[in-house]
Amino acid sequence: MRSNTRKIINRAVIYILAALIVIYVLAPYLWLIISSISTKADLLKVPLNWIPRKPTLENYYTILAGTSSSTTDAASQFKYALANSAVVAISVTALSMVVGLLAAYAFARMRFRFKKPSFYLILLTQMVPPIALIIPMYMLLLKFNMMDKKISLIIVYLSLVLPFVIWIMKGYLASIPVELEESARIDGCSRMKSFVRIILPLASPGLAATTIFAFIIAWNEFFYALNFTSTIRAKTLPVVITEFSSKHGADYIMTSTGGVIASLPPVLLALVFQKYIIAGLTAGAIKG
Repeated sequence: MRSNTRKIINRAVIYILAALIVIYVLAPYLWLIISSISTKADLLKVPLNWIPRKPTLENYYTILAGTSSSTTDAASQFKYALANSAVVAISVTALSMVVGLLAAYAFARMRFRFKKPSFYLILLTQMVPPIALIIPMYMLLLKFNMMDKKISLIIVYLSLVLPFVIWIMKGYLASIPVELEESARIDGCSRMKSFVRIILPLASPGLAATTIFAFIIAWNEFFYALNFTSTIRAKTLPVVITEFSSKHGADYIMTSTGGVIASLPPVLLALVFQKYIIAGLTAGAIKG
């Protein structure tokens, strides 16, 4: 009886802790959604209405239609910033996955001089704070007339995402038994053919997880975009969202609306590829 009671108590404690964690994680996002469909009267009312009396989608129409309002001009720039973010994030993700996967394969399978120092040097770039690189990067972009251009953001973001992809995929590829590749080589496959036919299918969970994380890093980056862009020609979503303000102060409703829209691509990607993400993150914990 005591053991059963103890199991019930332990399970109840686990469920309560899990519920508290879920509430802690989801409550800010839920409030972001509520704020985006509220009016200023609902948000300024005392006591606060947690559920708006008259929910409205007018904020989404304003921000997606690109109509400038009396409170902010950022709404007219939002759809262009959305396109800029999509171009930059997709380009960075695609390039970093292609180059990073090949580099990770080389570090995991091949033998060459200065292999370890080269890999540690790549990891070292992840430890340098962005604030230490902002001035030299700014001077280089200014010298080559590359300020306020999407291609500049793509190049800069690659310096952030590419080392991450190499680091993650190198460890994942190293966990794949080399005997499978050697068997394919014995059967007549070249190194590239065995890489495409054997390694890539086995690495698909890790590829999916790494791709999503790479996309999220490029999509959410704010510091470099803020300093290297000045017009809507290259501004990204994180920068434009911070510009929702008026002469009366920050427009929290439009900021919340922009935040919800900006969060949708990473959230949808995570939901669609959830199975692969979980498999990719847990693969290293299982020996097979």
